[in-house]
Amino acid sequence: MNNSDRAGSRDEDPGDTAEGTRGALPRRSFLLAGLAGATAGFTASLPAPAAAADGGSATPGGRSANGWPVTDTGITTLPVPGTPASVALREGDVSVVLVHVIRRFHYEVEEVGPRELAGHRPAAGLTGHTTNYASGTAVAVRPDAYPLGATGVLFPHQEAVVRDIVRECGGVVAWGGRLRRPHAAHFQIDVRPGDLRLRRLADRIRGWTQAPGLGAGVFLLGA
Repeated sequence: MNNSDRAGSRDEDPGDTAEGTRGALPRRSFLLAGLAGATAGFTASLPAPAAAADGGSATPGGRSANGWPVTDTGITTLPVPGTPASVALREGDVSVVLVHVIRRFHYEVEEVGPRELAGHRPAAGLTGHTTNYASGTAVAVRPDAYPLGATGVLFPHQEAVVRDIVRECGGVVAWGGRLRRPHAAHFQIDVRPGDLRLRRLADRIRGWTQAPGLGAGVFLLGA
């Protein structure tokens, strides 16, 4: 798959990662301050995904739209700390990053219920960005509430937080809300296997979970 096939963009400066912004981002105070006016600024900084993102289909032994192998092995079902939910994802750095995304969504956008996550699934019938579920590198958060093609499903302040989550991931994660046919529930790994940005981000997230006052769910009032 080429760069035009992915939801999101890798054109952001690799230095604009969570490590560079973690301490300074005022995201924990967004929900208290109100974010209706912030959405336009985030929109301008995140290029829209290319038009070809809806093409292609998944086949066993092939690759998903983001370049990862379609597989039924190396997949694990993980509880998402702080929520009553669990999700099947590719083991390792991929699951570390996507679980972090889910947790921030749960704490800062909308609470996630016990059966409100969709992760790995068989390749049959999957096309375009949904092929990434067959490689275990994508998750749909509350897919019934935010179905494929639906618009206006998030309030402006919620969308601003979602864009902040993507920015924090420094080009490693893409959001389906930027697709030509929006899919606001969808988040995917947006780098290919072996990209060092994925490992660096996963290592930072692991560090956040071990340090007091960091990680998803920590509100930095007045930051």
